[in-house]
Amino acid sequence: MAARIEDDFMCAEHDGRVIATARYSSYAAADGQGGWTVSERSGRLFTRNQAITAMVLAERLAAGYGDNDLFVIGWREELGL
Repeated sequence: MAARIEDDFMCAEHDGRVIATARYSSYAAADGQGGWTVSERSGRLFTRNQAITAMVLAERLAAGYGDNDLFVIGWREELGL
């Protein structure tokens, strides 16, 4: 597993393949603060910390952990999924 986090882009990889990306857009939110869109959760805006959590969740699921994994459960609850 590998993660790359930059100012406006994030990428999560598992076994050499990209499993999720996130991009920041300053125009994404009506409040002028911008937001992050995550490939695994299109149609929803995230804060930077939430986007990082979503990327870690994608890595955990790609590693074979299921819906009953305590980390998966906790991160989904944190993100309201």
